[in-house]
Amino acid sequence: MAAQSLRSRRHPRRAHGIHARPKALLLRVYWSPPETMTCPFSRSRFRWFRRFCSLVCALAGSCSVPAAPAQNLDKPLQSIDEEITAFSFAPDGRIAFATYHRLKTKQYDLEHDDIWIQEANGKRRRLLEGQKYTRGDQPFSYLVDSLRWSPNGHYLLVQLFITTLTDDSGTAVDSFQTLLFDDSGHEVRIAKGDTFISDAANAAFLPDNSTIAYLANAVRTLPLFSIKNTRLSSGSFPSPHEGRTFRDVAWLAGMNFAVAVEQDHSMSGPPRLQYLDVLNDSVKELATLDGYEGGLIVSPDRTKVAYFVDREVLEIRSLSNANQLARVRVGLGVLRWAPDETRIFLKRAIEKKSGDIVWFPVPPLAPVAPNKEIPVAQPTPVTVLHGLSFREFSISPDGRFFGVVVPGKRNLLVFPLPPR
Repeated sequence: MAAQSLRSRRHPRRAHGIHARPKALLLRVYWSPPETMTCPFSRSRFRWFRRFCSLVCALAGSCSVPAAPAQNLDKPLQSIDEEITAFSFAPDGRIAFATYHRLKTKQYDLEHDDIWIQEANGKRRRLLEGQKYTRGDQPFSYLVDSLRWSPNGHYLLVQLFITTLTDDSGTAVDSFQTLLFDDSGHEVRIAKGDTFISDAANAAFLPDNSTIAYLANAVRTLPLFSIKNTRLSSGSFPSPHEGRTFRDVAWLAGMNFAVAVEQDHSMSGPPRLQYLDVLNDSVKELATLDGYEGGLIVSPDRTKVAYFVDREVLEIRSLSNANQLARVRVGLGVLRWAPDETRIFLKRAIEKKSGDIVWFPVPPLAPVAPNKEIPVAQPTPVTVLHGLSFREFSISPDGRFFGVVVPGKRNLLVFPLPPR
């Protein structure tokens, strides 16, 4: 009987996790969408309109969305020729990144990613050598899910997705954990104790560079989370929002505030958009949403928030006047605001999946009358980087750089921000 391969349930098609040896064959397989140009109207919800679009495209011989001014893919400003699993720009231009590392034991093949920092001059330092990272007696495999810098660029929060083997029968349990490092490569202890926060996701430093807010699973069988807090000097302390459950939270840069999508424990009621003080019991309800499919992201100037109300429609809402909003049909994907807030970049695929990257202009926000249908605009997306597919992308805090991870080899390429 062939040995069973235990893979992370977070990425079931990805050959990460714990693999029994020697019979299990390790293959790293990636499913990337074809690198073709796509008609924006082919994403319409109306089947007859999609067929009409296909007919027109066939007669015309081609079909494409407008392209941004060409960028030379052969000449990136920076490149990291490693198998990148996650990366993050620091405020001063440094890049923290994780690389795939396979660790073999007598019984299992494990993934223990390495963590690095690349300086602005190209010099690299390794913060964590994955094969030396151990916790407890049970075999475990981890991948770096995300990295986030503190506001002063001195600390780094590293979110791990961990698969732990709990018994000899092959039973595995998935969990999150957040590691803490300083930029010199030393692990940072919380209240002179652990250098990690168990079951912590979406962790972020608040402006004091000492307090950390994060999410912990609140209902094990549902995607609902509670807000937790800890400090480097004194450790965990009670959250003023204990007992509330959230679908998603976006921390506001430079502030002790967040925008959150709250939902009741049974998920029977509608999601509600909230503006809350992370450290005090102060909450302002902005709106009751028609639905929520993810993508919560706040504009750099902290005046607008965007999120998907379903798998096609993105809603953009003012934070100062919540009745002013706009809706656009762009399709579900990963969002990034442009630094001037006049456009939004979209990778047309979910997290950790490959897709092409486009941008579209942010429409004017307008008041919405009660009980009136909200109009949905359909902007023409503009392709960037020749319409090729990428696994991940990010924009540097200063808005100058545009980083992408190439499918397959997973090299990191850094370009100037694509112009309008």
